[in-house]
Amino acid sequence: MKKIILILLVFILAACSADGSELSRNQQTWEDANISHYRFELNLSCFCAFRDQMPLTVEVKDGEVVSMTAADGNAVSADDPNYQHFVDLGTIDRLFAELESVAGSANAGEVIVKYDPTLGYPTEASIDYIKEAIDDELYVSIAGFEKLP
Repeated sequence: MKKIILILLVFILAACSADGSELSRNQQTWEDANISHYRFELNLSCFCAFRDQMPLTVEVKDGEVVSMTAADGNAVSADDPNYQHFVDLGTIDRLFAELESVAGSANAGEVIVKYDPTLGYPTEASIDYIKEAIDDELYVSIAGFEKLP
């Protein structure tokens, strides 16, 4: 019986990887666009205390966050208690990495993502980190994406 299950699992995994996942196809589209300098509005919604700072306006250059501005127009500095959390999701590449990590987790409840049809970056992501857990969900949205010179 174990052999049958193992063989079935191999076929399922082969079928899933033959075409690539929606996540990997969109990530490849994003990488192929080769955009190294951009700005967007990042909205993080969760059971969190930083709701009043959303959305953040984030500027990214060469894969690094160069500036973040809260909804009130004030810069988000490194001494902000939420700074690291914001930076961890503050680039398109880091958001893809987070989605890939959660989607590959055996404990992930659900990951639902919508992508930009042209550039492939996630425009909305609903993440349930742990099955059966309460208050661990995160909703991420990206709006106003702008390629910069």
